[in-house]
Amino acid sequence: MGTPAMAPDRVDDELRVSTLELFFDLVFVFTLTQLTGLLVHEPTAEGALRVVLIFVVLFWMYGGYVWLTNQVPPDRPARRLLVMLGMGAFFVCALAVPEAFGEGGVAFGLGYLLVILVHSGLWLQVYGAGVTMRFGTFNVASALCVIAAGLLDPPAAYALWVAAIAIQFVTPRIAGRAAPRFPIRPAHFVERHGLLLIVALGESVVAIGIGISGVSLDAGVFGAAVLGLTLAAALWWTYFVADEEGAERAMVAASEEERFSLAINGYFFAYIPILLGVIAAAAGVERSIGGATDRLDLGSAVFLAVGVAMFLLGDVSFRRVMGIRPVGARALAAVAAAATVALGIAVAGLAQLVGLVVIVVAALAAEARWTRAR
Repeated sequence: MGTPAMAPDRVDDELRVSTLELFFDLVFVFTLTQLTGLLVHEPTAEGALRVVLIFVVLFWMYGGYVWLTNQVPPDRPARRLLVMLGMGAFFVCALAVPEAFGEGGVAFGLGYLLVILVHSGLWLQVYGAGVTMRFGTFNVASALCVIAAGLLDPPAAYALWVAAIAIQFVTPRIAGRAAPRFPIRPAHFVERHGLLLIVALGESVVAIGIGISGVSLDAGVFGAAVLGLTLAAALWWTYFVADEEGAERAMVAASEEERFSLAINGYFFAYIPILLGVIAAAAGVERSIGGATDRLDLGSAVFLAVGVAMFLLGDVSFRRVMGIRPVGARALAAVAAAATVALGIAVAGLAQLVGLVVIVVAALAAEARWTRAR
């Protein structure tokens, strides 16, 4: 595996998320905003497939930068400049998102390759060429698949995107053997992902403002806007009141090898439906809020319902990984949330928003009663 170029920073030292890392996250969340816009303007099954493919590919390397800064804080000029360069590469990817399966496909792929090369450059400073080549090779192969996809039309392009994701999903099995070489600072790791989620939820609130732009403001629009904010607040409560603290406890108590597994399964695989849920729900709000007193089209109703259901199911998976209980009420709430499609298309968007808020709040209330009983 090679000899590290230098020892990584001590991982038992307390580390907080830096303002540069938060700045990085703001740029990454712009990709989520772009994906929301893609769903809004292409509310089809193919549009949803494209959003999932783009998101998973980008989120893999976002996680790579989180792992990196968890061990190599950007506290030196050279590191800061490289992180900023990686930030710029993510920004190029975000700008190309609307045309990632069209004229902007190659630009997206080249931006993604730069994201990987910068990440490998930072990794090289700490762990040397042997370790960097071992993992960087897989990431570069994934980027080359995305670049090649930009030269082709569907379905061949989709096949190459799936191949890129398959390479990413195989990589942790190899990385897992080296887990003791990559110790994790739990507090920083948990805080960093929490900040990403709170910024993403903030973008869902921005979708409310976009949805009512150019619309005559009346009681129905104001009511729908307040309900949209209430739904975002309920999703915030779902995760931030107990999950962050419970996840940090679980990671602190775990061995270094167990932390590796918790980080991959909790903050990558479980976080995928959580963040995709935010994207889908934001698209549903943006598409429906201006006419919330009317019946919704199928796409808007599905985005709202499935977005909340995916968030809840992702959170159930996250809790199971981290050993946080209970999960039953949230699982039932996810099923009920998916069923609110009928409210949106048969009654009105306002009715669906009310139903979603009631479902999430009821699940949280049931959990609170269970906790008191315990």
